[in-house]
Amino acid sequence: MANANHMNGALPAQPEKATLEGKNKLLAFWFFLGGETVLFGTLFAGFIALRNQVPEGPTADEIFKLGMVGTATLILLTSSLTSVLAMIAMHKHKVQAMLGWLIVTVILGLSFLGLEIYEFVEYVHEGHTFTSSAFGTSFYTLVGFHGAHVVFGTIWIAMLIIQGFRKGLTVVTAPKFYVASLYWHYVDVIWVFIFTVVYLMGKVG
Repeated sequence: MANANHMNGALPAQPEKATLEGKNKLLAFWFFLGGETVLFGTLFAGFIALRNQVPEGPTADEIFKLGMVGTATLILLTSSLTSVLAMIAMHKHKVQAMLGWLIVTVILGLSFLGLEIYEFVEYVHEGHTFTSSAFGTSFYTLVGFHGAHVVFGTIWIAMLIIQGFRKGLTVVTAPKFYVASLYWHYVDVIWVFIFTVVYLMGKVG
């Protein structure tokens, strides 16, 4: 159980950086995020170039519902806050609180995915499919790729929660929690750009 954090008294204030292995994991992860940024940048560029290519199928202004997308955005941004609270709890060596906030993060992530799936189903019913236009292809590639990242992040954090209940907080597990939190923040930041470039620009033209 999470109470197995009997080592907490010996843990430093930032246990994720307490060992060379932990520091190397953080450094390697920043390089990984750099590669991810290049990949997403390419997808954004492709979408911007193709977003007005709609010979068949509905346009962005016709199908996008900012109310639903705004709700999904609020949910995802809130999950970023709960992830921050989890890391604050980790630095205070409060394992139960950390795991609790991570559980809330996972629930919010699943809620976001539920709304996104509902959104996609609605779009397909309105004729906006992957093959309906270049706009449809670029839209589903970009937004779907981000959704896949949310799925991966949700599974990753859920597995770490299980590990946290079993092993508690140590200098070995702390870097894993911290890196997963960084990843989740990154996914949230990417969504802010998607919301702006894809949805807001789609509505205003």
